[in-house]
Amino acid sequence: MSVLFSPLQLRAVTLPNRIGMPPMAQYSATDGLANDWHVQHYGSRAASGAGLIIFEVAAVLPEGRISLGDLGLWNDAQIEPLARVVRLIESQGSVPAIQIGHAGRKGSIGRGWESQQNLPAPEGGWATVAPSALAFEGLAEPRALDRQGIAGVVQAFAAAARRARRAGFQAVEIHAAHGYLLHQFLSPLSNRRDDDYGGSFAHRIRLTRETVAAVRAEWPDNLPLLVRLSATDWADGGWDADQTVELCRLLKADGVDLVDVSSAGLVAGVKIPVGPGYQVPFATRVRTEAGVPTAAVGLITEPRQAEAILTESRADMVLLGREMLRNPFWPLQAAKALGAEAPWPKQYLRAR
Repeated sequence: MSVLFSPLQLRAVTLPNRIGMPPMAQYSATDGLANDWHVQHYGSRAASGAGLIIFEVAAVLPEGRISLGDLGLWNDAQIEPLARVVRLIESQGSVPAIQIGHAGRKGSIGRGWESQQNLPAPEGGWATVAPSALAFEGLAEPRALDRQGIAGVVQAFAAAARRARRAGFQAVEIHAAHGYLLHQFLSPLSNRRDDDYGGSFAHRIRLTRETVAAVRAEWPDNLPLLVRLSATDWADGGWDADQTVELCRLLKADGVDLVDVSSAGLVAGVKIPVGPGYQVPFATRVRTEAGVPTAAVGLITEPRQAEAILTESRADMVLLGREMLRNPFWPLQAAKALGAEAPWPKQYLRAR
């Protein structure tokens, strides 16, 4: 029997298989509102049989957006457009999840196709915030958050989680990776504070743990909470895999059910040894050393590659990003390659 097509239990939620689509920005929302693009984009992946669909990051505050095209969960008007997509995904048998986050100093940039990534927004930009007044390459210097601002961020994450549940999501993921605000607090390369949110490891992880606690308090006990982390900055003196493992030990005790393990994004120009499954060893370390389930991501493209990651206990599930953009029906094709049963939509059975 294929492990890839076996169920995965996370609290009271059963994923029908261990294939997921990770959050990938679509830059297509207006005022944070989902629209027809999101219906077809997420709906098609659910129809393909992916067990978990994680929506792109929804900003917890307007100034927490990456671009003007980001989804949002900072007000109640944004709930029903997302709920429309959630209902479609559930009707196809997939589990809908959403990532919530704050861009910090990497916000106010152009949409993905409007300009090269990490160039300032061509219009309608805003002032950004960060742990310290250190700019990301090519972007404006952010304002360092004060204690009141930090508390406001935590409250905004909690409020976004409440709205996510009202929209019907069965899981929520906190974005603490890829150089965005929570990651900026984690790494000494971007966090130069000398208060209890900077300096030591315990201080740099404080905001992430406070955010997890606030979201867990709002999120139903029977539903899973995920966190996405960059396991390393790939830069000397930055956040690294050892710190990631130690943080994940604490996050498990804080009520996190699965860690989505990625890497990089904090600083530009780093050398990353990209290759098939290049981030999987980080997921394996977190799984074995911190004792928390993990999702592996990063150049996982082939069915037998994905199956091996799971059968060799290197992760608990796999997330396919760009491969699912290229090939929305990858799960159905993977099932054929592995001799597994796949949940074909009845409307498509004539093609099986």
